[in-house]
Amino acid sequence: MTKAVLGVIGGSGIYELPGLENVREERIASPWGEPSAPLLMGSIAGLPVVFLPRHDKGHRLSPSDINYRANIDILKRAGVTDLVSLSACGSFKENLPPGTFVLVDQFVDRTHKRESSFFGKGLLAHVSMAHPVSPRLRIHLAAAAQAEDIAVVRDGTYICMEGPQFSTLAESLTYKQLGYSVIGMTNMPEAKLAREAEICYATVAMVTDFDCWHPDHDAVTVQDIIKVLTTNAEKAKRLMGRLARDFPREHESCPIGSDRALDTALITAPGARDPELVKKLDAVAGRVLGR
Repeated sequence: MTKAVLGVIGGSGIYELPGLENVREERIASPWGEPSAPLLMGSIAGLPVVFLPRHDKGHRLSPSDINYRANIDILKRAGVTDLVSLSACGSFKENLPPGTFVLVDQFVDRTHKRESSFFGKGLLAHVSMAHPVSPRLRIHLAAAAQAEDIAVVRDGTYICMEGPQFSTLAESLTYKQLGYSVIGMTNMPEAKLAREAEICYATVAMVTDFDCWHPDHDAVTVQDIIKVLTTNAEKAKRLMGRLARDFPREHESCPIGSDRALDTALITAPGARDPELVKKLDAVAGRVLGR
């Protein structure tokens, strides 16, 4: 059995994880470039936990400037088996008001400036993204929320836009009419890269506003959002503490194969593979390439 290591990516408003014991800061080099920040590594109730602030301390990085490949790569190198993304978002539904936590189960990717795969020319792989969220991880999050008396909605679709500007009214109305639940700027290609790295992934989407489709939110400001972010961040930290305390100490095999996504994904013949790319994939795909 593989020991479970819980990874947490902190989004807007979450730049540290209280409750970590035996904390050490570790800079892990990645062949994919510079990650957002050093990792904070420690434990909660004996469970190894690795924390990464997505935007760096002080919110230095915009969603488009984040090196998502380097972030996932160093989390994989740190041994993370299960990864929770804490992400601020806007809502398209009246029944998902500010302060609501949504355990999304689907994503729509509308980003266009980001590297979205570890694979490419010289070594191609096609992983399934039909079900992008690991169901057991979502179940554990829901149970932790219930134990902490934190209300969550257990499904929904998250559309990821490029940013850093907020939506136009036309865009917001379109996404609402399409039935999407929430909108954010960071979970893609993060979820895709986690799948390629065979890390089980789930998102806690924390609603800060109604997006501009709502007449009361048609001119959302950063100051408005920060007020809700502060409350959401405190709840999120409680949620992560409970999740870690109750989390299985042995990694559970993913029923949709998140943790073995590369078993049938590689398509490039061994003799045609680029040795330099193979070298860069030592952490992400070492299990199937042979370290």
